[in-house]
Amino acid sequence: MLKVKIDSDHALVILEPDGALTDNDFRLAAQLIDPVIEKNGSLKGLIIHTRSFPGWASFAALVSHLRFVREHHKSIQRIAFVTDSPVGSFAEAIGNHFINAQLRNFSFDEFSHARNWVLFGE
Repeated sequence: MLKVKIDSDHALVILEPDGALTDNDFRLAAQLIDPVIEKNGSLKGLIIHTRSFPGWASFAALVSHLRFVREHHKSIQRIAFVTDSPVGSFAEAIGNHFINAQLRNFSFDEFSHARNWVLFGE
C-alpha cells in the first residue's frame, strides 16, 4: 500500500509506502497527484518517507513505478528520499542521470530537514 499525502498549499506530495508496492498504488497516486500538477503547473516537491524500501509485489508493479516516474519527473522540482534504506542513496546516485528533478537522500529521522530542502532549498 502507498499512502499519499497532498499539501496543496505548497504543491508538495508525501509518499509513504507500507508493504510491497502494487501497480494499483501508482495508478491511485497519479490520480491524486495529477490534479495538483495541473493546478500549479508542477510540484514543488515529492518526499518518499519510509524506514526501509518495501519492494514491489510483482513485475507489473515495477513497470507501473517506472511509468509513473517517466510521466511525472519533469513536473517535479525536488525529490527527497527520506529513508534508512540503502535504496535511497542508490536512487539519488542513479536518478540524477535520468530525472529532471533535483534529488537528495536524507535519513528517516530527518523528515523536517528534507521538507525544508524540498520547499526552500535549505
